[in-house]
Amino acid sequence: MKKRKKGLLALAVMVVMLAALVLSGCGKKEESAEIRVGALKGPTTIGLLHLMDEAEKGNTQNTYTFTMATAADELTAQVVKGDLDIALLPANVAAIVYQKTDGGVTVLDVNTLGVLYLVSGRDDITGVTDLAGKTVYLTGKGTTPDYCLQYLLAQNGLSLEDVTLEYKSEATEVAAVLSENPDAVGLLPQPFVTVACAQNDALKVCASLTEEWDKVAEDGSSLLTGVTIVRNDFLKEHKKAVEQFLKDHKESADFANSNVEETAALCVAQEIIAKEPVAQKAIPSCNITCMTGSEMKEALSGYLKVLYDLNPTSVGGELPADDFYYE
Repeated sequence: MKKRKKGLLALAVMVVMLAALVLSGCGKKEESAEIRVGALKGPTTIGLLHLMDEAEKGNTQNTYTFTMATAADELTAQVVKGDLDIALLPANVAAIVYQKTDGGVTVLDVNTLGVLYLVSGRDDITGVTDLAGKTVYLTGKGTTPDYCLQYLLAQNGLSLEDVTLEYKSEATEVAAVLSENPDAVGLLPQPFVTVACAQNDALKVCASLTEEWDKVAEDGSSLLTGVTIVRNDFLKEHKKAVEQFLKDHKESADFANSNVEETAALCVAQEIIAKEPVAQKAIPSCNITCMTGSEMKEALSGYLKVLYDLNPTSVGGELPADDFYYE
């Protein structure tokens, strides 16, 4: 009789343990998911590289697949079609996608602050106010670098009558002008800043547009480069997995800032920056972050408002509603 009771007790314990394992397994399935992530070959992806590396090694709770693109349009098309779940995009492009999808995406975080710098060999330029009477070479009329510089000029009491803007098609063209004439003034993003200065010892960083923005910013806005968005359909079905992605992204961004040499090697491997020495110098100036919550909303909404006031089409014709911001 005693043996039978012991046998029943052992069986009961095994049943309880098995049930616990099953429930535990179910819980893991609910908290993880297969996530398709799209990113650009540029500064906005540097904070994601460690996560990409860890995912490839099988060290992540979620299962990630990554798509790298050279143009934002490639990623936005895939988001709209539902072929990507999460995408790292220029901040204004994210707002445009929000309008195109009738509010079908949510911004999770700001992944990169400003990466724009004034570069020249001149000693008389330390800020935007010193640009009066000068010509500034930059890329893309009607693009965010153009709007950001115009905003800063206006905030410092200058207009396009005081400063001449000379537009080029590519950042490499601006760098070429500076290489030939170090007394010229250029507006360049990283890593082109580091490359230009490495190629010509006479060139240097004269001012950071991020710092210039902070001097005159209103309503808590910040100069931003990239944000991370998620499709709302995916967010509704896999909220815990998205929360895990945010944790992973934060850890990855922190890794990029504190482990520059390893991140530089990953930059070269993913063809974001061609040479490790250049990457090592550029990464600390790429302002990599993972800003979330109310801080993200304040910084991003203020930035988008600046762009909207300059040209509404730059953010999709309207400012995003509050549901654009993940809190």
